[in-house]
Amino acid sequence: MIEVVDDSKGSVRYSSPGELAAVCSETIDPELRINGLKGRAVDWQAWYEAWSAAQGADVSLQPTHLQVAAVDEFQATIPWHELRDAFILYAQEEGQPLQKGFPIRLYVPNGSSECLNVKSVVRLCLLYDPALGDKATFGFSNTVTPEQMLANRQSK
Repeated sequence: MIEVVDDSKGSVRYSSPGELAAVCSETIDPELRINGLKGRAVDWQAWYEAWSAAQGADVSLQPTHLQVAAVDEFQATIPWHELRDAFILYAQEEGQPLQKGFPIRLYVPNGSSECLNVKSVVRLCLLYDPALGDKATFGFSNTVTPEQMLANRQSK
């Protein structure tokens, strides 16, 4: 399950990477953007425009950032201007699910950090907050409560 959340345009859940990719009719060759990368991919900007149009939303209202969340609780918030060459890898070359990075993997080739190639993405959140700044942020969003820390300490 992959969730796309946009407070101004609505939220949608996709049951498979192929269903998410099908929003955009055009695919790209990822090797043209990252040397040696094979698979099936869609351009992020083309996908976003098709998704916005399908939501019946005002496409002139553009997000300031994209926040992605992965299965392992890794999270990245990427300024919109860094996404011009970004793409979503959604399947192996032969159409099988990704072996590394399932269900989808977001590549940001010209981003400000290598950590912006996020694997196992399960949530895409479109943000409209210029205060988030011009630099990408990333890290693990998991939290440990004091009770969990204490329980871990006591079990040793």
